[in-house]
Amino acid sequence: MVAAVFLIAATAPSAHAVDQGKGYPGFCKDATGVTVVVDFQQLGGMTIVRCNPQTTRGTGLDALKGAGFQIAGVQRWGESFVCRVENRPSAAENVPVAGRGDYREPCVDTPPAQAYWSYWHASNNCAWDYSQWGVKNRDFIPGGFEGWSFSLNATTQSNPVPRVSAVRPGTESQPCVPREEAKPVTGDPGERQQRPPSGNGQQADGPQSTTGAGEVPAAGPSSGALPPPKPRPSASARPKAQDPSMNVAFTGGENAEDVNAVIERESGAAGWAPWAAGAAVLALCVAGFLMARRRKRAQGV
Repeated sequence: MVAAVFLIAATAPSAHAVDQGKGYPGFCKDATGVTVVVDFQQLGGMTIVRCNPQTTRGTGLDALKGAGFQIAGVQRWGESFVCRVENRPSAAENVPVAGRGDYREPCVDTPPAQAYWSYWHASNNCAWDYSQWGVKNRDFIPGGFEGWSFSLNATTQSNPVPRVSAVRPGTESQPCVPREEAKPVTGDPGERQQRPPSGNGQQADGPQSTTGAGEVPAAGPSSGALPPPKPRPSASARPKAQDPSMNVAFTGGENAEDVNAVIERESGAAGWAPWAAGAAVLALCVAGFLMARRRKRAQGV
């Protein structure tokens, strides 16, 4: 058992900031995958662009994780509500939320409307559109874009769009052909989008949420209803993406620090902690063995 403790401590794999075994850095090379843009905005300014080359149907969560990003959900809703991307904002990070002092995100329930990851999508060469549905409730657009942009002290009118245009290199002259959002039937985080009946990208009308920013709709204890995304007026009226020359610099995340190392450092834990725990177990075993021997000797006298 003691040997096993040391073996685990010595060989436990570490999670890298971006899983290089999934997807690849930069824009997707063709229209079969989905390009994922993560813009940290006021959390630090870094922007990461990666491709999930998945050719089958998938949700927004599939796109994000399939591109290699590490995420954390909230305790109440799990990964149905993305709370951290690449450990940002971390549990030890002070987030300057207006009126709340040195706020730290615990990821227990949905983050406040003043500090959360806003979720966007776009067809290629189209403007970013704020998602009206959750990360598990909608399918990504093949050949399109998924965007995550940290919104800090913004309003529904000023939530920042990702600072990388939804334009694959070499397709700048192509027209924007936006695809309407298919509506899930319920707010259940397991509810998938319904396929358009005519196959032309249209969807029958359904009820729209009127919940205000940061509010949670009333739901019974067993309903499983997930709070809808923070509302924002649709940007679909803007037919064209911004000029790609205005894009901020981005990386594939290869040089980012290991997420687990950051968590370990911020929590005050040290790299020798697993070895110390193993040594403590070994010491207890040795002490128990010596005590047992003393008892046997005492009984034999």
